[in-house]
Amino acid sequence: MVSAAREPKPVLPLSEKGPEKHIRVLVAKPGLDGHDRGAKIVARALRDAGMEVIYAGLRQTPEMVVKAAVQEDVDVIGLSIHSGAHNYILERVAELLKEHDAEDIGLVVGGIIPDRDVERLQGLGVDAIFPPGTTTTEIIKFIRQRMGEVAT
Repeated sequence: MVSAAREPKPVLPLSEKGPEKHIRVLVAKPGLDGHDRGAKIVARALRDAGMEVIYAGLRQTPEMVVKAAVQEDVDVIGLSIHSGAHNYILERVAELLKEHDAEDIGLVVGGIIPDRDVERLQGLGVDAIFPPGTTTTEIIKFIRQRMGEVAT
């Protein structure tokens, strides 16, 4: 179940990027949260669905996340946040994406995000918020739709 999804940003459809183009997703655990089982499960599911996944790992700063996303030319950044620092982290990631002229990179987050914060996060540019219990199938479907790929 997708808790919140905003209108997708315009992106070049995969068919126009060339036949060899795969959706590239950076998965990371920003902040001090020390467990990454869920992020690894999502990363594996995305890979198994044919996406190219760059797993950045634990304790990433917003600067590290955006630097890796730009260097790796990803289509989507997926963050897993359970620490309660989602407002700061996502605001900083959005600022850095803007500074790097990389606002076309999708931004999705999974984790414990209170309903009261959803509208603000969407205003910052978060494309979707996946709460606990969201299936990997739902995440894959959302990313494919955001990228203009026909879900299989």
